[in-house]
Amino acid sequence: MTGMKTKSIFILMAAFALWPPGASAQSRPIRIIVPYAAGGPIDATARVLAERVRDTLGPVIVDNKPGGGGNIGVDLIAKAPPDGLTIGISALATHAINPWLYNKMPFNAATDFAPITQMVRVPNVLVLNTDTANRLGINSLADLIKYAKANPGKLNYGSGGNGSGGHLAGEMFKTQAGIFAVHIPYNGGSPAQLALLSGQVDFNFDNLATAAANIKAGKLRALAVTTAQRSPALPDVPAVSETLSGFSVDTWWGLVAPAATPKDILAKLNQAFVAALNSPEVKTRFAVLLAEPVPTTSEQFGTFMKDELAKYEKVVKASGAKVD
Repeated sequence: MTGMKTKSIFILMAAFALWPPGASAQSRPIRIIVPYAAGGPIDATARVLAERVRDTLGPVIVDNKPGGGGNIGVDLIAKAPPDGLTIGISALATHAINPWLYNKMPFNAATDFAPITQMVRVPNVLVLNTDTANRLGINSLADLIKYAKANPGKLNYGSGGNGSGGHLAGEMFKTQAGIFAVHIPYNGGSPAQLALLSGQVDFNFDNLATAAANIKAGKLRALAVTTAQRSPALPDVPAVSETLSGFSVDTWWGLVAPAATPKDILAKLNQAFVAALNSPEVKTRFAVLLAEPVPTTSEQFGTFMKDELAKYEKVVKASGAKVD
């Protein structure tokens, strides 16, 4: 009991230090752990938000801790003191896919985190090499499905690796469309895209942010986006769900804190970051990255992550993908 009382006193003192009465921001910096390398879209959006919330939360630093498919950085979030001074990024990979993909996980995605808010949704897009599309006469998703059914096993698709978002989106597509295509994994998204551009593979499920330039240049043909509705960034490109009802795959990420973080601290963090996500400046800067801000309540984000975790359990197990 003495240990529990000491821990409770520590948390209350930390909360007091974080937001003293009458103050709008604390003096000690908040650290946002990004479990991926600097320079990518997750890192970029975290830095945009860190700048935006300084007026209300005080100094905010972004700390990149890449490795282990995101698991190393996320484990640091889970094991940080629950005082609101260390928070971090949760993402589709770390909180929905990795728990079923890795044989051993250093954290429990379902219980070790307190949700703050979802940050972003980025569509994936089904793209073909334009020369391949012209040669095979494929101009729509229906054309692709028709060709695949008439030529079983002749199509292949690339991804950034076994168990990656692109791989699992491809497996979901094959199952729902009733087709077969050979999966060819590469060591990362960039090699997979290069393979598509060079004609080594026929189609990919790529992140819209990385595929957009080649779509615009005419090197890739966008057949469908994987979000439940069309993307504002590609309004003329249909959603997969318009052909295959219920199909929905988002690349998403958000903010979480250690599980024991007090509710009043979570509420203040949510208020600050939701206000930032709703600001015109952030919306404009995210739009450059083709990222849609998704501000939510803590409860909404918690429910969303729970649903995504359950959804990808089935998908990963069906794919047979595993990482030792």
